[in-house]
Amino acid sequence: MSVLLETSLGDLVIDLLVDVAPKACENFLKLCKVKYYNFSPVHSVQKNFTFQTGDPIGPGSPDSDGGSSIWGLLKGRTHKTFAVDMPPKLKHTERGTVSMATVPSPKDPDERLAGSQFIVTLGDNLDYLDGKAAIFGKVVEGFDVLEKINEVFIDDNGRPLKDIRIRHTVVLDDPYDDPPGLEVPPESPLPSKAQLATVRIADDEELDENIDEEAMEKLRREREARAQALTLEMVGDLPFAEVKPPENVLFVCKLNPVTQDEDLHLIFSRFGPILSCEVIRDKRTGDSLQYAFIEFENQKDCEQAYFKMEGVLIDDHRIHVDFSQSVSKLSDTWRQATVQKRQGGGFGGISSLERKRQYRTAEDRGRPDRYGMVFDKDEMRRPPPSRDEKPLRRSHSRSRSPKIRGPAPRRFDDQHRDDRYRDGRNRDRDRDRDRDRNRNRDRYTPDRRDYDRRR
Repeated sequence: MSVLLETSLGDLVIDLLVDVAPKACENFLKLCKVKYYNFSPVHSVQKNFTFQTGDPIGPGSPDSDGGSSIWGLLKGRTHKTFAVDMPPKLKHTERGTVSMATVPSPKDPDERLAGSQFIVTLGDNLDYLDGKAAIFGKVVEGFDVLEKINEVFIDDNGRPLKDIRIRHTVVLDDPYDDPPGLEVPPESPLPSKAQLATVRIADDEELDENIDEEAMEKLRREREARAQALTLEMVGDLPFAEVKPPENVLFVCKLNPVTQDEDLHLIFSRFGPILSCEVIRDKRTGDSLQYAFIEFENQKDCEQAYFKMEGVLIDDHRIHVDFSQSVSKLSDTWRQATVQKRQGGGFGGISSLERKRQYRTAEDRGRPDRYGMVFDKDEMRRPPPSRDEKPLRRSHSRSRSPKIRGPAPRRFDDQHRDDRYRDGRNRDRDRDRDRDRNRNRDRYTPDRRDYDRRR
């Protein structure tokens, strides 16, 4: 029973120990079968020790849940992990030993839980992992790939500066039956947007062989910033990842709290036409936060003001001038356009609400600011019951008397009943009184005369 892992650095063939670790082998085989590991990054490399993978997105991403077992994919998050066997005879003595990454069970400290992440050793006699990682296989082909992974550049957290990904998984032999609900994709799925957001330096990107570690780190930071921008686009904080700040807006700080918008407008207007000049203030107190944004009509005027106004004394404060790096104005415009588009139609939209004018009452048709009910208040009141209508009997837990036979008790006249229903303040009181009267009638009135006497 074997599995072929096609990685960005080469192929690995893993033989599984199905007789010794059947549960872990079944989980690994089925995850490979449904292409769960496709595009998974190698997120941790420790030289001459191990490398770890198996999380489709990567632990550093906010969208990552750490990976799930095959039963978690089929049955839900309650089965995300499973209890894995720890055979005492299996040790991490050989290079290329494959084992499941485990954590202690919160219910039983002696029990270990595993999900989808697995570890491959890059050295020999690693007894530190014994009892902490569950062995279920070993690498039989691709030791040159292990050597390449062992020599890659990594950051302070052990993540490779250039991505190492599992591109494809091929199950060479599967002795287990598929669990109910397992669906095998007809072809290898494309990476998701969340997976693409974690790309630093693409695994298929060609780099200069003589590049040093410092240049690699700089390139990694640029790619990481790009990935973070893509994440902000996904959550809706940016209209698009490649958004750039406007080049005609100047940022001015270290202002005197007494400096007003008009003062800055007057001083900076000598460089060219100004579209807007705003000193940023506290929303609650209205006090100046001592910085401002000045938007020029032309980019050249903004550049000239940048070179001329640095360190100028304004209201006894020496200001600092720089080009604006804020895109909040663009984001606000984008959000407002999105909100207006949503309000234009659909359920609950303003235009949809205006089309439903038939739900206004005749009283409110002359008042466009009110939306009333279809029925008038008097029409919504409960109509009085007819004289021949029988009283409504309710079953009470304390009274289990048989059903009364015979003439109904005396009722109030219709006029009194109408007055009672018109008086909303006494409605609950009269309802309770009628309920108590019916309860007493059920309890004491097998005979009409006895009922009248007790009233």
